[in-house]
Amino acid sequence: MMFHEEFECMPRPALEALQLKRLQATVARVHGNVPFYRESLAKAGIKPADINSLEDLQRIPFTTKQDMRDSYPYGLFAAPMEEIVRIHASSGTTGKPTVVGYTQKDISTWTELMARSFVAAGVHKGDIIHNAYGYGLFTGGLGAHYGAERLGASVIPISGGNTKRQIVIMKDFGSTVLTCTPSYSLYMAEAAREEGVDFRDLKLRVGIFGAEPWSETMRGEIEAKLNLAALDIYGLSEIMGPGVAIECIEAKHGLHIWEDHFIAEIIDPDTGKVLPEGEKGELVITTITKEGIPLLRYRTRDITSITREPCKCGRTHARIARMSGRSDDMLIIRGVNVFPSQIESILMRIEGVEPHYLLIVDRDGNLDTLEVQVEVDERIFSDEVKVLQALSKQIEKEIKDLLGVTCTVRLVEPKTIARSEGKAKRVNDKRKM
Repeated sequence: MMFHEEFECMPRPALEALQLKRLQATVARVHGNVPFYRESLAKAGIKPADINSLEDLQRIPFTTKQDMRDSYPYGLFAAPMEEIVRIHASSGTTGKPTVVGYTQKDISTWTELMARSFVAAGVHKGDIIHNAYGYGLFTGGLGAHYGAERLGASVIPISGGNTKRQIVIMKDFGSTVLTCTPSYSLYMAEAAREEGVDFRDLKLRVGIFGAEPWSETMRGEIEAKLNLAALDIYGLSEIMGPGVAIECIEAKHGLHIWEDHFIAEIIDPDTGKVLPEGEKGELVITTITKEGIPLLRYRTRDITSITREPCKCGRTHARIARMSGRSDDMLIIRGVNVFPSQIESILMRIEGVEPHYLLIVDRDGNLDTLEVQVEVDERIFSDEVKVLQALSKQIEKEIKDLLGVTCTVRLVEPKTIARSEGKAKRVNDKRKM
């Protein structure tokens, strides 16, 4: 089942011709309406008429999050404020927030793509969608909400927080689809267990989880504890919000990025060079239908790879691999590059370990240190000291063998590590203080 079969199954040559036409229009739009881009293109010696092929995109300079912050709040808008009907923004916890504006057409496009994403995930008109993404300036809640309504499904706009009530609502209202962050879904599973609620007694069958990197092993954990099919969705507010890409229910192997609205590239994060298909690097996205704030070659900092191999679902759009982390979330410990999701993947394979952990990075003299705090279940924690010591050594050895980094593992009792109703905080890097 598809929402936009005409576009989702478009032959590659026709899809690429559409991309070029829309890219040319976007470059002309930002050149005419956004001083930042006019200057950026001029410095690179590029005029809109120079874009004659998709390969010409590589001549255009990158746009970064810092460029958006430097243009705060409306400097990158390509539409006048009287045409902007919605404004979203990032939290701004690491600096000025990035601000994005949507025209009515942008909202319509976003709504359609979220509906398309829901259908790709196996959601249909008769579903009841329990939307626990946050509402407000964060794009997650409203993005999923509008898409659910466009599909014709019933949506419960519960947002985040008040987890015990969420469990009651899912049970009483007969929710069939859950949307939230993957870490929050596991928190829900924990809360349900405390309340004596078994997810096998609920009607949930699909979970659509995004807003933070998560591993394949965590998918298994979620599916086992919540008794549903767990799918990965990708988006970011700078580009649109949720619904930029999603896994299909048929394959669950890579996220289809909607190429009739976005052009994706994979670059070497250090050199900026475009990498061949299949190689892992930083995802760069160009929007080709946005009116409010079109972005050319936006560096997402998300690490992934891309493939255009046919998918068994029949969709022709490229697929990006599950995000393995972010280039700016990468930890460098004694010269070794480590992503939190890599450590998570190791932890989730070990019996008795809970899916809640914290990485503490510090410096002892001139040497970096890594402490991995991880919760274990009640049975393990109450076991003999030698059993706990053996488990710690096992985890330390597996991290060393697989990632090449030495760490100290500290096992902590259940519910010791702070829970999150949004993006989970996985790293405490004290070297930056």
